[in-house]
Amino acid sequence: MNENVKVVFGLLGGLALFLYGMNSMSDALQKAAGEKMKKILGILTKNPIMGALAGALVTAVLQSSSATTVMVIGFVSAGLMTLPQGISVIFGANIGTTMTAQLMAFKISDYIYPLIFIGYIINFVCKQEKVKQVGRVIFSFGLLFEGIEIMGSVMKPLATSPIFIDLMGKVKDIPVLGVMLGCVMTLVVQSSSATIAVLQNFASQAGPDGVTSVIGLGGAIPILFGDNIGTTITALLASIGQSKNAKRTAVAHSVFNITGSIVFMFLIPVLSKFVRYISPKGNEVDVISRQIANAHTTFNIVCTLVWLPLIPVMVKIVKFIVRGDEAKEKAVFTAKYLDDKLINQPTAALYLVSEEIKRSASYAAEAFSHLKAAVTAKKDGVAGRKFNEYSEYVKVLQESISTYISKMFSSGNLTELQSEQTAGLLCVSNNIVRIAERCDEIDKSYENLKSKGYKLSNEAINEVKECMELSGKLFEEAIEAVATGDDKVIDKMTRDKNKIRKKNRQCSKAHFGRVKNKKCSKAMSGDYTEILQNIGRITDNCVGIAEEAMDNVKFMTLNAEEMEQYGNVIDFSQAKQVEGTEV
Repeated sequence: MNENVKVVFGLLGGLALFLYGMNSMSDALQKAAGEKMKKILGILTKNPIMGALAGALVTAVLQSSSATTVMVIGFVSAGLMTLPQGISVIFGANIGTTMTAQLMAFKISDYIYPLIFIGYIINFVCKQEKVKQVGRVIFSFGLLFEGIEIMGSVMKPLATSPIFIDLMGKVKDIPVLGVMLGCVMTLVVQSSSATIAVLQNFASQAGPDGVTSVIGLGGAIPILFGDNIGTTITALLASIGQSKNAKRTAVAHSVFNITGSIVFMFLIPVLSKFVRYISPKGNEVDVISRQIANAHTTFNIVCTLVWLPLIPVMVKIVKFIVRGDEAKEKAVFTAKYLDDKLINQPTAALYLVSEEIKRSASYAAEAFSHLKAAVTAKKDGVAGRKFNEYSEYVKVLQESISTYISKMFSSGNLTELQSEQTAGLLCVSNNIVRIAERCDEIDKSYENLKSKGYKLSNEAINEVKECMELSGKLFEEAIEAVATGDDKVIDKMTRDKNKIRKKNRQCSKAHFGRVKNKKCSKAMSGDYTEILQNIGRITDNCVGIAEEAMDNVKFMTLNAEEMEQYGNVIDFSQAKQVEGTEV
């Protein structure tokens, strides 16, 4: 095999092993400690310094700035974290991600195979899930370093290649080329950790004199800056379809790295001198991997220290870049009625929970309506976007409702009857969000059909439309049952439920009849059946809501005396609004 082809294949194989090890390790760490990390993010964001520390800690533990960034964008989008808090955590995540480069600088080639073996044995033998994940972390850590070793071994011939030496000379002399190279590499690989690991391996190859690095610290630093800029694409992609503030958080990540890189481009000699001073001494090829790691850490720490006091300025910058009516969006993405001040007053708290669940139900009904339009209409673009919006609103509200109800239980102020009512309302809310999730599954199946180039026949469209209309009606009846407790509504639901199940069976038989008569492709059967099955599951969730009504669970209402009592803290005018109008 040609020597150049061997180098390319070896580099790609080593990179693949590194990326697999890194992703597997990050995934295992999230499963073992992800929930605790989420709690830490929630608690330690009360001021910018604590937010940055939380971001650094969570990223260092999870070994993934992308995981932290996506988590923060989700929190900001849901209104669980403010924009300044989110920005401070992103700053900290940039520091935390430098831990990966520091780990890469250790020479542990003698211990790679024992690590892989020990990790595999722990994961294979242990039954406890968290211990298995620890084994997977160790195993993935070993694979990660094996990938680095493979890349290092195949890159050695490059150190004596005239073409490669000439290219590295240009990067040294023209730092902008280095920035562009690093940025493109990270955009392609989608992992700054991977590209920095490749950079550390490249730099560790000796030049013609056998002592100095083939690229040198001065040539490696601009590429490092490009890696930092390229990694922000993950946050930008994660913010697509999210709230304005979520997009602003992602843009803040880009602004942080781009401005830092521009400033430090003029300070490369100063940064190089400082990094050499704090790094171990010795031949350049032996210490440059650690020098690159230290340069990465220094860059991010300095940028964070500069930007932390300037978070208000960063907020203004990102609001200028991502413009929009924040107040209007906030009304959609946060709970409107829930008020922590009333948690110790169960009657008022139950009333607020009831109003928020009604709001969630109205969004679920809107989501279902737009999904029906998307699936059954020929021009489904607008309906599809609207469905995604309303489906997301239901999930955001569910998180707020469940958190609020948990606080009500932990307050210790609920009577036995109030506890039963609260638990019942939580079940109602859970069923509503399940309906939104079933709708997501229907949308996914429909999109699968479209991606394969299939279209629903007019008969199939009419079948799905009829089934969805019956399910939508059943959902309205279920919410009415909880609102009124009317036994007649519950009896009618039972009849409608049986009608829907019968219709579902008829639609399924009709589809397979069309397949048999070659009027419809057999390849559509899986996705079409999934659509019908999820409509049936929505029916089950509606029945679950009605069953709570049968157990005397009702939306809380207040009498005139109670309304007067709580009027100073509850805005009753909000409860009378038609839900969904502010979207």
